[in-house]
Amino acid sequence: MTGLSTILIVVGLFLAGGVYSFSKQKLPKGVIAVLAIASVMCLVAGVLRIQGIWE
Repeated sequence: MTGLSTILIVVGLFLAGGVYSFSKQKLPKGVIAVLAIASVMCLVAGVLRIQGIWE
């Protein structure tokens, strides 16, 4: 696991926590959707980088 993949996964989890927090605060759905998309993209990028290293 490289440093970049670790950072991407940590950032993705941080943004996922933000999605949960923002939804509890009843913020606009657009803000939550953008945050959720960013979170999924970071998590997927981190996982794909890990898989690329193992092959």
